[in-house]
Amino acid sequence: MGTLIVALLVVAAAALAIRSIRKDKKNGKGCGGCGGSCGHCSMGCHENQKP
Repeated sequence: MGTLIVALLVVAAAALAIRSIRKDKKNGKGCGGCGGSCGHCSMGCHENQKP
């Protein structure tokens, strides 16, 4: 019974994390794996930002 409860908590935490990532990406906050390496940046995540 304890294992089931822990498994449900892990699934719920994962679902909330995925929901947050999708929401951030939809709002333009996510960079989709940019990682902050400007040398390899394709500028795809900067298209909505004003200079």
